[in-house]
Amino acid sequence: MDREAADHRNVWFLNTHVTIRISSRDGSDGISVLEHRASQGDSPPLHIHHHEDEIFHVLEGEVRYRVGDQERRASAGETLLTPKGIPHTYRVESDEARMLTITRGEFENFIRAFGRPAEREGLPVPSGPPTPEQAEALAHACQQFGIELVGPPLR
Repeated sequence: MDREAADHRNVWFLNTHVTIRISSRDGSDGISVLEHRASQGDSPPLHIHHHEDEIFHVLEGEVRYRVGDQERRASAGETLLTPKGIPHTYRVESDEARMLTITRGEFENFIRAFGRPAEREGLPVPSGPPTPEQAEALAHACQQFGIELVGPPLR
């Protein structure tokens, strides 16, 4: 089995496809570069990372971000910092978007723990809103990785 298959660099995470471009395991500083592909309307719950900043760089599409009490739209080529300790989320406004997320390894570990190996290229079949059991499992996983859910997704 090749290294990519062995450590699952292509993961379906909720309704997104995440490709781990640079793993925290690859270097000595724990930096991760994750490529997210998501469809229109995709928006995680408002949340706080307690241990790491998060940098978003939009590759394709248009994404609306909320960081603290500020909202901003970003298109291909734009970059946004979400500092640790500040509530944030995003919503894909275009049909589809691709963005890089750059962090330390804790977020990558969360993606690996809660995601599943992608069975093929492309997005998973949308599963719709999480069931109460899925929402509880997500909240528990977030806590394990220093992420606190503090509000609803963007609408």
